[in-house]
Amino acid sequence: VQLQASGGGLVRPGGSLRLSCAASRRTFSNNAVGWFRQAPGKERAFVAAISWRGSSTQYADSVKGRFTVVRDVVKNTVYLRMNSLKPEDTAVYYCASARGSYGSNNYKDYNYWGQGTLVTVSS
Repeated sequence: VQLQASGGGLVRPGGSLRLSCAASRRTFSNNAVGWFRQAPGKERAFVAAISWRGSSTQYADSVKGRFTVVRDVVKNTVYLRMNSLKPEDTAVYYCASARGSYGSNNYKDYNYWGQGTLVTVSS
């Protein structure tokens, strides 16, 4: 499975972005998909995850109520909608395919990773 994350960019505080994670060659339709982020000088951190059918989602406390993860089974794409962005959301965002069908907040449970997309929240 190859994953490609896109949609990052520069946005003002309070703004919104939608990240996309598309799979190539093989689908990840039977696998949970997670989003992680890594800010400069910090470790990679869990953001959100969605189960293989999209019926179950998980969020980090820091993004609950602001971020929403959904998946489009037909397009084989997972989206991360980010609202009310804050400067502390600035990071490289990665999507990853899990080994199992249900999401996890542990990066070790994911075996395929996209290349990352940079989100910068600044005025």
